[in-house]
Amino acid sequence: MLVETKARVGVFAIALGAYLPQFPSLVPEFEGQYEAFKKTLPDTVEIIDGGIVTTKEQAMVAGDKFRAADVDLVFLQMLTYATSYNMLPAIRDLDVPVVLVNVQKLKAPDYANTDIPKWLGELYACGAVGEAVADLERAGKRHAVITGVVEGGDPYVAAEIEDWCKAAQVRRRFRDTNIAQIGRPYPGMMDLYIDETNLYNRMFLYTKQFDWEKMWAIADDITDEDAIRAKAEDILDTFDIEGGATVETVWDMAKYVVAFEQWVKDEQLGLIASHYDGFAQGKAGTLDSMLIPAFSMLIKQGTACAVEGDMKVAMAMSICKTISGTGQLSEMYSIDFNEDICIIGHSGSGDADISKTKKPTMKIVPVFHGKTGGGYLTQFYPPTGDVTYLAITQDKDGNFKFVVAEGVNEDGPIFTFGDTNMRTRFSIGAREFCNRWSEAGPTHHMAAAAGRHIDTILKVAKILNVPCEIVCH
Repeated sequence: MLVETKARVGVFAIALGAYLPQFPSLVPEFEGQYEAFKKTLPDTVEIIDGGIVTTKEQAMVAGDKFRAADVDLVFLQMLTYATSYNMLPAIRDLDVPVVLVNVQKLKAPDYANTDIPKWLGELYACGAVGEAVADLERAGKRHAVITGVVEGGDPYVAAEIEDWCKAAQVRRRFRDTNIAQIGRPYPGMMDLYIDETNLYNRMFLYTKQFDWEKMWAIADDITDEDAIRAKAEDILDTFDIEGGATVETVWDMAKYVVAFEQWVKDEQLGLIASHYDGFAQGKAGTLDSMLIPAFSMLIKQGTACAVEGDMKVAMAMSICKTISGTGQLSEMYSIDFNEDICIIGHSGSGDADISKTKKPTMKIVPVFHGKTGGGYLTQFYPPTGDVTYLAITQDKDGNFKFVVAEGVNEDGPIFTFGDTNMRTRFSIGAREFCNRWSEAGPTHHMAAAAGRHIDTILKVAKILNVPCEIVCH
């Protein structure tokens, strides 16, 4: 990532204080379980440690820590039965989900040899979870439950924790980075228009506005020839360029990429939405001709870059890239009714990490269809196999909504005029997919990610407090 972020995850555990003086062996047992649990969290997150809580006062101290750190998510380890007053003060002032980790130490009791301390310390699960969820509901807090076992390892629990941490990273990335808008959205694409104050209030993203006049001069001060040469070689490694190319051929492009990378770091940009509709002449024409590969190089490094000024699909791309490692801008292109598949893709910048079938290609075209000027066009080649689509839209009151679907990319002929496109089969068929997807009002853009990611996207939606409509699995 050009701009690094790290999710902040609040972690605490609860137990009933009345048990501890009655059964002193529970103290070291619970301390060991809590330390072991914290080690199961990936090092991609920063742990805000609320400790083991057995009183309301300890819960308040944990809550102060979580609030001061602006945590993105809270994991609550249910060590044994505990009353909900141990939980509520720690999360009362937070607006993030609380994930109840209901994980039992042992797989099954040795019934004849289990006393009360062993039961309470190593075999107690489930009893306090219903109480905790009931009070989370009454407090208006979002929540989830993970049930499993420590003994022998539990892949389900590990996968769920990993997924929640990925989802938390989306919130942190939105809060700690900015979205750049260069120019304005494509004229007349009213589905893309957005209220930037509403965007900040609801999704935490702050918009930084840039005029194209500033961008034309972005590379004027780039003089480090070693850096330019290294970036030129990176471009040649990333793309197969029609007709061949050398470091000298892509020198100016590399110079702009170096400049854009520095700009992204200086402005703390996690997302960019741009559209140019001027006269592509002089410096403007030079930059316009190479924007597509330049922005593709940024996407490769984790900064989502959306064409046509679409800030909502930039968010979708960023989410997909964050949780899956791939995020490709797409839209419905065609339907092959003979094969019952949808052709889905888009022209413009793309994600080299999704181009698994073959190396991305670059060629010069005289016209960018529907847009000003011409220049370098890039095409990416997503793999066959599972694929997830995510769109972000809004209702009449400005509330955001996710629209998601999973399908399977199949091998076969694709368009070869320079646009990325995929042959996707959906479980409900091409016709019904088109109907249901369109009825969800997703705007005409979406992000594509290799693999199946609806379960993780649902967690992102819960963290951001956004509804999510599933079109098909």
